Amino acid sequence: MQKRYIETAKKIVIKAGSAVIADENGLDTSMIAAVSRGLAHITSMGRKVVLVSSGAVAAGRGRLPMHRASKTIPEKQALAAVGQGRLMHAYEEAFDRFGIPVAQVLLTRDALVSRPRYLNARNTLKTLLKWEVLPIINENDTMATEELQFTDNDALAALVVNLMEADLLICLSDIDGLYDRDPRKSMDARPIKVVERVDDDILRLAGSSPGRAGRGGMRSKLEAARIVTACGIPMIVAGGRTPDVLERLFAGEEVGTLFKPQRRRRIYGRKPWIALALPREGVIWLDNGAVMAILEQGKSLLPVGIEAVEGGFAAGACVICRDQTGRDIAIGICNYGSGDLLKIIGCRSKEICGITGQNGTDEVIHRDNLVVL
Repeated sequence: MQKRYIETAKKIVIKAGSAVIADENGLDTSMIAAVSRGLAHITSMGRKVVLVSSGAVAAGRGRLPMHRASKTIPEKQALAAVGQGRLMHAYEEAFDRFGIPVAQVLLTRDALVSRPRYLNARNTLKTLLKWEVLPIINENDTMATEELQFTDNDALAALVVNLMEADLLICLSDIDGLYDRDPRKSMDARPIKVVERVDDDILRLAGSSPGRAGRGGMRSKLEAARIVTACGIPMIVAGGRTPDVLERLFAGEEVGTLFKPQRRRRIYGRKPWIALALPREGVIWLDNGAVMAILEQGKSLLPVGIEAVEGGFAAGACVICRDQTGRDIAIGICNYGSGDLLKIIGCRSKEICGITGQNGTDEVIHRDNLVVL
């Protein structure tokens, strides 16, 4: 089944985690060479590739072993500042062997919340690919505060998929796919080759253990898969330290776990930006009628379908829509702040003006600004 998605993919995002390209001593140059060789193989097939790579902090620890145990945000930012140049130098040397120029692109979440900046980043990536330069993207750890960080580079990779309008996301991990239980703890854990939908049962398989050398882990990959597949894009998680893993994937071998896209056609325009770039600032709890209207009828969210509001937020904030079982069904840009929204819970649209004292839109979240998960 993977073969079908790989054969049709023209633009691909590949994410290499710290656990793949680093070890206890810092960067593992042999693994950087292996990843680079795999990407060079893919580009030789006429595909466009973007690499999202962790490893700056690990590279800094390798250069400053006396600070290897540092854990605070400022200490990690300092290590990233030391390691980022070393990481890029290692990649430049590796890709030089194949005659492939590379470019460093550092991103932060707050830089992409602005729609114009998001589009500027997309245009930069498109230009680099047009010039046949391979972009290497990392979070700008030296600048991002804790509340503005991506949870990990899996989330960043999911965003980059839509920035470059890619057809496929491949996450190279220290674990060679999703299992029915933690293979590091259970000898009889069985691999799951295909995930039809990332639901609560699948999320529970991840546990809470982070990656060996980074902030992520299988949980973060499943969260990324949930959003990416909801946007209509397939994702594969495979073992980054498996010999020739990328070459084998693109030769048609079934490797790792495939997460199938949830839409026949991917979404474009504002919706990927809403789904991936904007921070969630609150929760709107919906009744069953509103859930059905959104999921089955393609409707906007109206105040009559709201049961409760959680969190304080202003008009224009990105919020989560949640059903009565606690399941997140959609995210979107809310036309009302939480204060006004609390006043109109359960009301008919024609009653809004009389309650709030001002003319407002009928929709709490318009369908054009709503992304179903």
